[in-house]
Amino acid sequence: MKENLLKKRIEQGNAGLGVISPTIDPTICEYIGLLGMDFYMIDGEHGAITASDVTNMVRACELRNTTPLARIRSVDTKLILQYMDAGIMGVMMPTIDNVDDVKQLVEAIKYPPLGKRGLGPVRASDYMQGPMSQSDYVTFANQQTLVMPQIETMECVKNLPELCKIEGVDGFIIGPRDLAMSMGYYDGPAHDEVKKVLDEIFATILDSGKWFGTVAGNAEQAQNLIEKGASFVMNSVQGLIKASGTAFLKARQ
Repeated sequence: MKENLLKKRIEQGNAGLGVISPTIDPTICEYIGLLGMDFYMIDGEHGAITASDVTNMVRACELRNTTPLARIRSVDTKLILQYMDAGIMGVMMPTIDNVDDVKQLVEAIKYPPLGKRGLGPVRASDYMQGPMSQSDYVTFANQQTLVMPQIETMECVKNLPELCKIEGVDGFIIGPRDLAMSMGYYDGPAHDEVKKVLDEIFATILDSGKWFGTVAGNAEQAQNLIEKGASFVMNSVQGLIKASGTAFLKARQ
């Protein structure tokens, strides 16, 4: 198993920058890695992505020293296992609002004694733990994998102080668009009330000793979030293409 360079970066006090994408092309993963991004989030919630797709995308990320992460559609322990066995090094889980949900997520990602993940001769373990003993591999894998519940509803916000106490959770990823809709704002998160809740979420997480991440549409937004304490900031592949493509097309106007 590889070292999680994103986790190492965060532990050293630096923010990680990356992308999320519903595409299935490993070449896109390579492009993102060549740009120098810290992570690539495979979107298995909104993307039609299979376990076989994940394996090849992870290989491409590893080739360019980009940490492969995934958003998986639900706390389906067997599906999470397939992603983890392919070499995914962290899971961002949507629609997860209470203590039981988060504990089940930890159990699916971590080997015993932290969790209940099954052990098999798969590529995440170099098929047979490589030069490691089984005990060393299990310990190392538990150290390297990231557990990242996604905050998207006010129910999750209400339960956040308890969620922050759960062993095995590394950080929380906030989805501002869905959170805004949960608050009744269907046109986006650019409302003072939403911004106030976001700042309260950031403070609750940081006070607990965990880290938070969220999304940014451009470098200025990313920098503002990092100044607020964000350790993890992502754009989308679609967003990057749109921004650069729009700028390029100005030449014909």
